[in-house]
Amino acid sequence: MKPGGSEGGGQAFITGAGLVLNIKTTSLLLVLGRVAAGVGLLARSYMVGSRLSGPKADEPNKKRLMSAPRKHSLIAPAIAAIFTLLAQAGLHAQAKAPKPIASYMAADKNYKGAIVAVIPPKEIQNYIKLVKENAKKNPEWFKEYSAKAKPGVPLPFHKNLGLSDKQYKEYRALWEKREFKDIQKVGLRLEATGDKWRVLVTGEGARISLLRFDAKKDVFVSPNGELKRIEDIEAAPETILGAWKGAEWKFEEETGLGKTKENIAIGKTTDGKYGYLVYRLQDITTTNRILHDRSMVIRFELK
Repeated sequence: MKPGGSEGGGQAFITGAGLVLNIKTTSLLLVLGRVAAGVGLLARSYMVGSRLSGPKADEPNKKRLMSAPRKHSLIAPAIAAIFTLLAQAGLHAQAKAPKPIASYMAADKNYKGAIVAVIPPKEIQNYIKLVKENAKKNPEWFKEYSAKAKPGVPLPFHKNLGLSDKQYKEYRALWEKREFKDIQKVGLRLEATGDKWRVLVTGEGARISLLRFDAKKDVFVSPNGELKRIEDIEAAPETILGAWKGAEWKFEEETGLGKTKENIAIGKTTDGKYGYLVYRLQDITTTNRILHDRSMVIRFELK
């Protein structure tokens, strides 16, 4: 079981196979994985909810059609088309979510959520500053030590970090006080579309709506290609998002122009109160220049 989310390396005080804290002035901003980048693709906005109308919405149309002059070549096909749409809506509503998504989301249900960041108390910056200063003095050791550390959690204590035992305990105490901050409210909905599925997301999360889940192959299909299932997530309480479990899919391609990675994960907290939808799209050139890096964590209510 993988302890984090999308794979990645470490920065500053936190290492992460998935979730890394990127240090900026007075706050810690949540990003995913290694410092890389993603392919920028335009995404259209989606409204949460099915586009198929229900019986009440179609009632005026039915009455209008029934009261029109009886031209059989027009009326009969129109009525048949309406009842076909209603039948399709009924079948759509009865669809069951595919595994493993069914463990975290129900089909045709609207969820309230938000794109979030994880913010520890600002006092933690004092300790991070000390660690960064010592990392500059011994960069090779720090790089090797970070690579061996458990992903997704604060680095274990070592004298080379530049903190005393007391300071390290104070840092960990502050880390336990981290909080979620809503960046943007969004809506989510899992729907069938043809023989595939999609998770509709509003706002900044609309890019995720372009992906299609193929239950038969257990892959997400994006404009880049197929995101294949990788090791499941089982994150410990001390990881950035806390204790949660989920499934993850990944696309990776390297060409003469660079490397593209795309990850999506869905899961829920161990207490069952919240669901997580984690997404990252990144692209980097052959010279390691970042072209684009877009990542987000969406937390939505389950209870």
